[in-house]
Amino acid sequence: QVPFGEAWHVREWLRVVGGVQKPPSEHPKRPVLGLSCRRAEVSGARFWGLVRTLCPDPHLFFRHCFVHNHCPLLFLASSGRNLPPTELPPAARDRLMGLCDRALARTAGLTVRVEGLPHPSPRNPRANRGWEELAKARLGELGVLELLEK
Repeated sequence: QVPFGEAWHVREWLRVVGGVQKPPSEHPKRPVLGLSCRRAEVSGARFWGLVRTLCPDPHLFFRHCFVHNHCPLLFLASSGRNLPPTELPPAARDRLMGLCDRALARTAGLTVRVEGLPHPSPRNPRANRGWEELAKARLGELGVLELLEK
């Protein structure tokens, strides 16, 4: 899975090619189209758009950075609407977040510093009021901006 898998950026900027397998059971209103998907995904467009602006060469970006979804799972309501983890019942959400925390810590296979950015989703009120500036400020605090300029 490509974190924030907005298909245009994945195809055109990251130059990812290949097939995407369908899950054993997919929602009829949300078929998995893989790289042929033409629908824009706001969070992905915001995230990869900022990264592309800061670092036009993806090879340079990935020489210093690794991006992973904290919760790389998709939950759908019966209507087909995206159901973010924040909308899950508290006990289920807490258990899921604990599992995601542990999985993220093991993902790189190295001892790394794990940091985060505000989520770029339009459901996040902060993201709708200048997410790019918030994210750039956070990347500056973390020392990532200077890595992208080299």
